[in-house]
Amino acid sequence: MIDADDLLSLVRNYNPRTNEALIRGAFNYAREMHQGQTRHSGEPYFMHPVAVAAILTEQRLDDATIATALLHDTIEDTKGTYADIAARFGTDVAELVDGVTKLTNLQLSRRESKQAENFRKLFMAMSKDLRVILVKLADRLHNMRTIRHMAPEKQAQKAHETMDIYAPLAGRMGMQWMREELEDLSFRVLNPDARNSILRRFITLQRESGDVIPRITEDIEAVLDRHGLTAEVFGRAKKPFSIWRKMQEKELAFSRLSDIYGFRVITKTEDDCYRVLGVIHQRWKSVPGRFKDYISQPKSNGYRSIHTTVSGRDGKQVEVQIRTRQMHDVAESGVAAHWSYRDGVRAQNPFAVDPAEWLNTLNERIELAEDHDEFLEHVKLEMYSDQVFCFTPKGDVVKLPKGATPIDLAYSIHTRIGHSCVGAKVDGIRVPLWTRLRNGQSVEIITAEGQTPQATWIDIAVTGRAKAAIRRSLREENRGRYIRLGRELARVAFEQLDKKASNKALATAARTLGLPDADEVLARIGSAELSARAVVAALYPELVATAETAEIDAVRAVIGLPPGADIQRAQCCQAVPGERIVGITYPGRGPVVHAIACPALADLDNQPDRWIDLHWTDGRHAAVHNVTVDVTIGNNNGVLGRICTLIGEQNANISDLHFVDRKPDFFRLLIDVDVRDAEHLHAVMTAIDADSDVATMERFRDLSRCPRG
Repeated sequence: MIDADDLLSLVRNYNPRTNEALIRGAFNYAREMHQGQTRHSGEPYFMHPVAVAAILTEQRLDDATIATALLHDTIEDTKGTYADIAARFGTDVAELVDGVTKLTNLQLSRRESKQAENFRKLFMAMSKDLRVILVKLADRLHNMRTIRHMAPEKQAQKAHETMDIYAPLAGRMGMQWMREELEDLSFRVLNPDARNSILRRFITLQRESGDVIPRITEDIEAVLDRHGLTAEVFGRAKKPFSIWRKMQEKELAFSRLSDIYGFRVITKTEDDCYRVLGVIHQRWKSVPGRFKDYISQPKSNGYRSIHTTVSGRDGKQVEVQIRTRQMHDVAESGVAAHWSYRDGVRAQNPFAVDPAEWLNTLNERIELAEDHDEFLEHVKLEMYSDQVFCFTPKGDVVKLPKGATPIDLAYSIHTRIGHSCVGAKVDGIRVPLWTRLRNGQSVEIITAEGQTPQATWIDIAVTGRAKAAIRRSLREENRGRYIRLGRELARVAFEQLDKKASNKALATAARTLGLPDADEVLARIGSAELSARAVVAALYPELVATAETAEIDAVRAVIGLPPGADIQRAQCCQAVPGERIVGITYPGRGPVVHAIACPALADLDNQPDRWIDLHWTDGRHAAVHNVTVDVTIGNNNGVLGRICTLIGEQNANISDLHFVDRKPDFFRLLIDVDVRDAEHLHAVMTAIDADSDVATMERFRDLSRCPRG
């Protein structure tokens, strides 16, 4: 453990004028208060606040924040009091310590309604002094670094909380390095097999091609030197969780990812950034669609950089980020740049954006939001999303979150435009309403008199504004239908526990959930704002906990089908539990279950009368949902048997296997696997993809299998 002199030395490196008496006094006081306390590892507890303070020195933070880090657990875990800390170290430090204590005492549940309320408290506490959250983030980072000493169930709880709240919060505040480390530490707890598989692939790749980072770094430095450009060049491999997320989002195998390695070029001036870009594009071939200029269009957290992907040495695609030193400081420190010191003076960075403005905006929304869910959607939109910039036909720029659709753009213009939207044109071409918009696209919204929002728009929209407006309209116009649908969903959920969804039971649930009456409960169930299982759990929590351990068979897997209708899954998309679904009626047969993202639905966008709202039954499903995976393997002894064994080890069954291509050095085959849900499918695909003899592996989709009519 570092002592007071070591800590002071770290502070003096960036702030020679530090108040040594304050920091040394806080060090000694905290050590005395924590005397005799130990961590789960058996080490003295005082090692933790010292480590938190050391993390904050890396961000060059002021003396009051460093002292707060040393004292942050004294009010909660020792006999230390607010009054005592204020008397010894001043009101500023005492207020910060008290703020961190209040954040620590928030039990950030993963239940949505409670989580929304905790977010409110979190932001209210942060808005008083942003340094409170900087200490809390450093506290969580050190806890995650040492989490292996905790009980497994506690590790999982902390990892979920970190992944859901603290990591995206760090990212939204511009502290990207902290976000990446928090995500990866959580990933190690929540999915160690997937993380280890990625690390094994890295090792295999390095063994096959050597350490490419130094070689590519030298190549970039050499070409810049030839053109008389002075810059620092750094290379690194992406974090395992970052790679895993891209694999899931793009449904790509590890071998097909283009940005496993990233390189940063730090220049002296903004003009040099563009000169470096030109030199790199002259030397290496740029990859179309992989260029982003965040200097001319900064992210909302102040991030500025040029991103480009090029085909480098040996044809490998690598991402290059180009920015100045001041831009780099903001990219690394985010909000901490507002409090950082250099040579004893507060550093002024023209590119830093004050996150207090963001917090003020959120606090205003707290007052305006109609309910917890609407507020939570606003928060998640702000915290989790990057942005895209689209143009209206008049040339106005509209800023939307990544993944937004034409429906989101329509509602961002005006609620009336959103309500009457019937279609959209992107760059002059008619597209489905669920199309994900990209930077620079021109979007025209097509409206019609008499059009009203459709229930499926809830799943298509991304922004909290659009979702809230759609729900309000649907509640008003379709309340009767939602009550009828909600009654059916409630009946099924109650019958699973051998209970009846009586009026009295629903009225009791309404009081428990803080809703006005039973009809409101049913209306919210029918509009998908409240799950039927949550209503049952409000009345019979123990029975629900017991039922969740039982498997749901295929006959009861889907809710919302007409009475007596069998479940028919469309083979074009092979939807599984965990994926959003919709029912489509076809002449001469019952409804067919499609995934909401199925490309076949594009032809049915103008036939809403054929669409049926469907939901997967909550709980653990039986492994009976067939999915086809497309695998290319090396033609080596024992490979196919090993792949079959890997699938069996994931408790999945192979129902069919078909070779579609045979070559001297590889085979391509389609494997039909029976899985429980989307998570189970990902586990199976990850296990297959981790094998060194698997060249490619992806989910097989075939529109020719789509029902006709």
